[in-house]
Amino acid sequence: MTPGSFIPAQLPSGTIWASLPVPALLLDAKNDIVAINPVAESFLNASEKNLLNEPALDRLSIDAPMDEALARVRRNQAAMFINDVDVTTGEKAPVQCNIQIAPLADRPDLVMLLISPRDIADRLGRVAAVRSAARSAIGMAEMLAHEIKNPLAGIAGAAQLIAMNLSAEDREFADLIVEETHRIVKLLEQVEQFGNVRPPDRRAVNIHDALDRARRSAMVGFAAQMVIEEDYDPSLPATFADPDQLMQVFLNLIKNAAEASGSRGGTIRLRTFYDLALRLRRTDGKGSLPLQVEVIDDGPGVKPEIAASIFDPFVSGRENGTGLGLALVSKIISDHGGIISVDSMPGRTVFRVSLPMAPREAPTNKLEV
Repeated sequence: MTPGSFIPAQLPSGTIWASLPVPALLLDAKNDIVAINPVAESFLNASEKNLLNEPALDRLSIDAPMDEALARVRRNQAAMFINDVDVTTGEKAPVQCNIQIAPLADRPDLVMLLISPRDIADRLGRVAAVRSAARSAIGMAEMLAHEIKNPLAGIAGAAQLIAMNLSAEDREFADLIVEETHRIVKLLEQVEQFGNVRPPDRRAVNIHDALDRARRSAMVGFAAQMVIEEDYDPSLPATFADPDQLMQVFLNLIKNAAEASGSRGGTIRLRTFYDLALRLRRTDGKGSLPLQVEVIDDGPGVKPEIAASIFDPFVSGRENGTGLGLALVSKIISDHGGIISVDSMPGRTVFRVSLPMAPREAPTNKLEV
């Protein structure tokens, strides 16, 4: 009997096995993989062909005594649950997961291993916080624009007039005033973007068109020193988005990746794929976010102390960063009913954007999170 050939007989149906929303593996008496569902292939970033007959614990690093746990499940023929453990494949940052191990009723030599990543729940939980932070930033933007921006224009103008009657040596200080006021005005203009409450002009958009626009713009500017690789799934359907805002999101993410790598350069990988594991609750009962876009860089990674708040306004890992670029990206994605998250470790940082498919008719229901 070939590995995996028993699936239809052992499970309710092959369709159910393939439709499980979490990574699932069947292990034999040696803890080798004899079957794996599509979500697990994606989680392990390898195909079933390459994973069959491989020792599961060589492919997965689980921060728990798994040999002992698997042996106990086989010995007692009873399920076991292991909660809140770090799981990694070696290529990604560790993900906190809940593990379930259970024997098969009519095949006592086989056990099923289910891995339930906690990151999906964490990502959904952060959406409300991001929206709240964005609303606070909107109010602050209105206040700053009124109280600071206009006087700054007067200060810059006065400094330019004074400079006309100064010596070359003293003019340097007047020029400094002008430069600094212009810098502050640019910062305020970035903050003001949060005050743009105009809803996105959403339509069916080809994700790859928006990515290509962003890539071409980046390559002739701030990412000229980078190598940008494309790993696209050409079969992806259209998403429902404002094309200009979506392009701005991808451009900001590529810029963030390029700036993280610094002058040494590096590689940015743009990846798209389909994943049905993430859903939001909506009043119409529909909330799938299957369209995934990842911007992956090989820079030093996000500092651990800011990783949990990287999308909050004014949180930045760079010395001179404003902390507004990723906050704006998060706000735009939230306005589109999507989710953005980050997984980071030194040498590999992944920003993932999850978006809905374009409906046949424009939806009238709002997302409830």
